[in-house]
Amino acid sequence: MIRPDPMFALRVCFLCLLWVSLGYAPGQLWVHLGVCSGSAFGKNIQSPGAPCGNGLCDSVAMAMGLKAGTPVGTSIVDAHAGVIGSVGCVPKATTEDKPFPLPDLTSRLVLICGTSNCHMIISRNPHFVPGVWGPYYSAILPGLYNAEGGQSAGGKLIDEIIESHPAYIEAMKDAEALSKQRGKPVHIHDYLNDWLNTYKTRDNLPFVSYLTKDFHLYPDFYGNRSPLADPTLKGMKCGLTFSINLKDLAIQYLASIQALAYGTRHIIDEMKKAGHSVEIIYMCGGLSKNSLYVETHANVLGLPVVLPQEEESVLVGSAVLGASASKDFSTIQDAMLSMCGEGTVTEPSKSEAEFHDKKYQVFRKMVEDQKQYRAIMNG
Repeated sequence: MIRPDPMFALRVCFLCLLWVSLGYAPGQLWVHLGVCSGSAFGKNIQSPGAPCGNGLCDSVAMAMGLKAGTPVGTSIVDAHAGVIGSVGCVPKATTEDKPFPLPDLTSRLVLICGTSNCHMIISRNPHFVPGVWGPYYSAILPGLYNAEGGQSAGGKLIDEIIESHPAYIEAMKDAEALSKQRGKPVHIHDYLNDWLNTYKTRDNLPFVSYLTKDFHLYPDFYGNRSPLADPTLKGMKCGLTFSINLKDLAIQYLASIQALAYGTRHIIDEMKKAGHSVEIIYMCGGLSKNSLYVETHANVLGLPVVLPQEEESVLVGSAVLGASASKDFSTIQDAMLSMCGEGTVTEPSKSEAEFHDKKYQVFRKMVEDQKQYRAIMNG
């Protein structure tokens, strides 16, 4: 931990999220934390990127080989740093060398996808979305609100679907053999992506997504965080057969990615109902390295997806906060534009829109059916 000057600065980000996520009123929070009142933490509440005290104190600066007084920015939650480190990225010019038509900052949703997924959006006015955390004022960017949706299981769901399948061991052996043959690692996702393209060609299908026409998956194996906020919900599969071969594994893997994308679509639908505008998706995190995951989200959402060239958006966001504290930039937004770099854009496929609209209807009906089953059993 980098310790600044002993003057304690409490994060707006910490105050907003901890109160709400634990469900405590401010006074109750201090009791939960074992202190009498908030005064034990100090009263110097700072926005992200604001300078902490007078920078590094002498002892820490000496230990780190830095100068005493080196500016330290007020910190932020890791996922929020990912927003700062990605949403300021500017997509490369189009094929006609024209600047990519970026919407306003408040119309850009950031999808941070890893073991679990976060859906972050900024707004000038507070919008209250059922099942979505927030709005939090100045928790990411000073003077602006942010809302945060989420999926408790993202990459974890995909891992579970792959690793629990009978064909998993065979697939891993094949992927390892390919790694030796090519002289570089072949990730199980890339291996399955290649086979999905092969099956699409063999079956003479219009697109890869069509392989799940008769197989549907509902992804809430760990409950639903957003937008239903129901931890008791369960995962569901529809369309199982006795098949346990590699093709069945690949189809279930594809269905898990699609299900996460439909869940994101559900979150965005609720955000829009509450007043948010979502015109483009920024994606970062481990799953953003999976081309099928990126393309599927673009096609399901019907929106362009931007991938920052800088792969570690959370670290970039932290650097932006430090640069802001140094006063090299007048605002965090200026630092973002200077430091977030360029990105590439994946456009949605119009030819798949009708198919995904139908699959989304099935997705929404599966959870309603699950609730009906529960009502029958509890009746």
